[in-house]
Amino acid sequence: MIVRQLCLRQARNASFLVQTPRRLARFSSTDTTTQTLDATLEALSQDERQLFKQAFEETTGSGVTPAPESAPATSGSAAPNAKSFFAEKAHNRASRNIGTKISQPHKVDSILRNPPKPSDITLELLLTAQSHLGHATSRWNPQNSRYIFGIRDGIHIISLDVTAAYLRRAAKVVEEVARCGGLILFVGTRPGQKRAIVRAAQLAKGYHIFERWIPGSLTNSQQILGGCAVKAVNALDKELPEYTKNIALETAVKPDLVICFNPVENEVLLHECGLNNIPTIGVIDTDADPTRVTYPIPANDDSLACLEVISGVLGRAGEEGQRRRLQEASRGALTYVPVPLNKFKRDEIAGSSKT
Repeated sequence: MIVRQLCLRQARNASFLVQTPRRLARFSSTDTTTQTLDATLEALSQDERQLFKQAFEETTGSGVTPAPESAPATSGSAAPNAKSFFAEKAHNRASRNIGTKISQPHKVDSILRNPPKPSDITLELLLTAQSHLGHATSRWNPQNSRYIFGIRDGIHIISLDVTAAYLRRAAKVVEEVARCGGLILFVGTRPGQKRAIVRAAQLAKGYHIFERWIPGSLTNSQQILGGCAVKAVNALDKELPEYTKNIALETAVKPDLVICFNPVENEVLLHECGLNNIPTIGVIDTDADPTRVTYPIPANDDSLACLEVISGVLGRAGEEGQRRRLQEASRGALTYVPVPLNKFKRDEIAGSSKT
C-alpha cells in the first residue's frame, strides 16, 4: 500500500511538471515565461528540475511538436494567446459586480447562536425546519390523527398550525416554571442533539442529559443521585457557602419539569416522571404515543433543524422566566416559598438531617 501510494504521488508530480511548461508557453509571452520558469525551478529538486527543463524544451522547441492537448507554443502564437488570456481576465474583473448579492447568507448554526423567541414562531420557520414531515402511514399511531394534516408520497404530513399552537403553549409552561424557580431538565439522547440540548439548558439555567437515561434515577433517586453535590443559593442565585456545607437532604432533588425531545427512546424516563407526578413536554412524531407526555408538541423528531427550533424557543422561554424571577427578587418579592435552613441542617452526631 505504501509503495503504491509513493508511485502514484511520483506519477502526479511528473504529470504536473510536464503540463506546467505547456501552460506557460500557451498563455504567457517570452519574458514572462522566462521569469515564471526561473521562479518555478527554485522550488524544485535536482531531478525535478531536469524533468521540468526537458518538458519545457520539448514544448517550446521549434523542431518538436507539442502534445495534442496543447496548442503550438512558438513565439508568434504565444502573444495572441497571452493577449486573449489577459482580455478574459479583464472582462471577469469588470463583470464581477454584476448580479444579485446575498446580504445575509444562511449559516448552519444561526439557530443555535441566536435561537428564536416564542413570539418569533411562524409557519414559514417551522416549514423550513421540516417540522411537518412525519413517518410512513404504516407506522402511525391512531391517537395522532388530530395532529395530521394529510398524506403526501406515503408519509403523514403534520399540521403546522397545530405545531405552532402547541409549541407556544409549551413555551408558556416553561416560562412559568422558570419564573417560579423550578428545576427544568432537558433530555435528548439521539446522535446530533447534544449541542441543541446544551444550548437550551444554558438559556433556561436548567440541566441536560444527552446520553442514556439511567433507569431508577427518579424512582430510586436516593441510591443513584444521593451522592450528588448540592448548594444553597439566595433569591438572586448567589451561592451561600456557609449554608451549603450544612445541607443534608433525605431525598435527592428531582426536576419540576422534564422536556424530552425523543420520547420513543425514553419511555422509562416518562414512566418514572408519571410515577412522581412530574409534568413532561415531548416532541411527538406520528409514530409516538402522545398520552405519555403532559404537553405534546406534534413535530418531526428526526430533523435536527426542527429540534434546534423547538429547543431554542423553549430555551428562550426559560430565559425570560428566569429574568422575570430575578427582577421580582431584586424588588424583594419572591415567586416561590423559600425552604428554611433548619429543615435540612445536618446533625453532627447522627450524620443526618433533623427537622
